[in-house]
Amino acid sequence: MQLIQQNPDIHAYLASDEAIDHWHPLVQETADALWSATGDAYSYAKAAFEFVRDTIPHSADSGDLRVSWRASDVLATRNGICYPKAHALAALLRAQGIPAALCYQRLADDDGSNPVVHGLVAVRLPGGDRWSRLDPRGNKPGVDAQFSLDREQLAFPVRPELGEIDYPELYAAPHPATLSALRESADRPELWTKLPTAL
Repeated sequence: MQLIQQNPDIHAYLASDEAIDHWHPLVQETADALWSATGDAYSYAKAAFEFVRDTIPHSADSGDLRVSWRASDVLATRNGICYPKAHALAALLRAQGIPAALCYQRLADDDGSNPVVHGLVAVRLPGGDRWSRLDPRGNKPGVDAQFSLDREQLAFPVRPELGEIDYPELYAAPHPATLSALRESADRPELWTKLPTAL
């Protein structure tokens, strides 16, 4: 699939905003600690991905009812669904000068019902000429997302026959539909009723 930058300026994918708040001290401290343990962009990107995937449980897996949406909150509470976990990974990558985009899939149950938008991150390493999608949602039985720049290994490969979609757009900021669902929900049960079903 051809990934499409929503903004042609690569610097847009290094910017900070309310959700991808990589200026926040906790994001900076986490990024610096991961960088000092790695030392090059590829190793750092892999370490940041694995940190978010493995040390911050997806709230549906952990049973956590809290809703986080800022990257700094995700790191502080060690909690989030796919969108805020993607915000956290994007913030950690951008904190070390690595362009990161938000991108999305439309997924469904095994019979095609209950569609929902799922959040991912795309990374473009310095000197690289292509974007690579990553899924930091967190692994569990039946889900095995891995860091790979050459061959995608996402949590959920799409099944077009069920109406599932890989959206090709690469967003510099969270999609408004995902961000408003997070910001307007008091807890995860309410969030489940507000998740977008398509973009």
